[in-house]
Amino acid sequence: METRIQLKHPEGKKAVTMDKTKYEPLKKAILAYLKKHKEATHTELFDGIEADLKKNKVKFEGNVQWHMEWVKLDLEANKKIKRVGKTPVKLALK
Repeated sequence: METRIQLKHPEGKKAVTMDKTKYEPLKKAILAYLKKHKEATHTELFDGIEADLKKNKVKFEGNVQWHMEWVKLDLEANKKIKRVGKTPVKLALK
């Protein structure tokens, strides 16, 4: 049986629930990428996440970009990462 976790939205909007087995590898990959690169655009982050999943042979069912976006929003809401800059918006560790 899968364990689902309730995600948060940084603006307090309604967020989704996600299977923990999908959340954890994406969270780990996002934080590792930002630790290594200091900051990244959405596209750079997505490309890095896909590379990390392939390198670690993580089988991911579903749309990686959609799930990554929700994990990113949850990490923002939980003050683990922040948005920096205006155009383009970049993400960095908090």
